[in-house]
Amino acid sequence: MTEELRVRLAGMIADASNGVISPDEVLSGRHTLSALGLTSLARISLIDTIEDVFGLEIDLSGDLSSFEDVDTLVAALK
Repeated sequence: MTEELRVRLAGMIADASNGVISPDEVLSGRHTLSALGLTSLARISLIDTIEDVFGLEIDLSGDLSSFEDVDTLVAALK
């Protein structure tokens, strides 16, 4: 289940970045999402998508460090 979630989130990240970041780059885990080019606007788009898909409400004034790599994000969503 974790790998399925990783792949799903990698696709969401790629979509949020308008293709600037590929799912393979996300899944490699070699760089943070910021280092790969995830902008603040793309991050907000990703958060909106995650909220819609998973029925969550993410506090934007809280700690958003889980949005720096896919494995930390997976752990936060479990």
